[in-house]
Amino acid sequence: MLMVTHSKTPEMLERMRVASTIVSGVLEMIGAHVKPGVTTARLDKLCHDYIVDHGGVPACVGYHGYQHATCTSVNHVVCHGVPGDKPLKDGDFLNIDVVAAYQGMHGDSSAMFFAGTPSIAARRLATVTQESLYLGIQEVKPGATLGDVGAAIQAHARQHGYSVVLDFCGHGIGAEMHEEPQVSHVGRRGMGVRLMPGMTFTIEPMLNAGRPEVRVLGDKWTVVTKDHSLSAQWEHTVLVTNTGFEILTWRPSEAEVWDTFNATRGAARGAR
Repeated sequence: MLMVTHSKTPEMLERMRVASTIVSGVLEMIGAHVKPGVTTARLDKLCHDYIVDHGGVPACVGYHGYQHATCTSVNHVVCHGVPGDKPLKDGDFLNIDVVAAYQGMHGDSSAMFFAGTPSIAARRLATVTQESLYLGIQEVKPGATLGDVGAAIQAHARQHGYSVVLDFCGHGIGAEMHEEPQVSHVGRRGMGVRLMPGMTFTIEPMLNAGRPEVRVLGDKWTVVTKDHSLSAQWEHTVLVTNTGFEILTWRPSEAEVWDTFNATRGAARGAR
């Protein structure tokens, strides 16, 4: 079992909460703008302006040469989709991934959106992926391991016939966008990094309707499914508390989905 601390001080956590609130506000705002005919470049501009207008810094801009505030991953794009001028079509579904910094601390989250009317297959994949995120989060508590988180996600995906992308994972976050530990979305219970109060990291499962293999396109950013199957992702920044977890990037619009899902699985632990 591995020991990784990277615990945050109360002052650092307060700045992370501000950054995370900005990120959750972006994702609450942008949904109304996702519709057929809108370009992902337009969505990116709206997200960029929201972050700046609310006192944050779009942390992805300039990151290893990347020039956008968001990653916008449509249909079979797994992650790191680059915003562009191609209009969305009716039935498209996409992940919008946002990172904001506030006074040197970061928040990171992503959500799925539908342009027009999604297919039954797309809606089901998005729903199961969101559920897998919630199940992973509910494993978080002092003394648990990241293997517990990955195992919960992997089991739920497998139960519904989906594969988990293995090439990308969640990550520690704080003063840097990406810190230790790496957070795999598969795992064995009791294995991996032991969780301690004050740790902050993202959980961001990517589930494919087909096989788990992916490839990177020529732009060196966009990751797609090798078999061209649909892919979905949801992400939150999570804090390990003394008794469980706190979802720093929680969005009020999730409350009904969270409560409905957990009503069928018993009481959930932690703060939203």
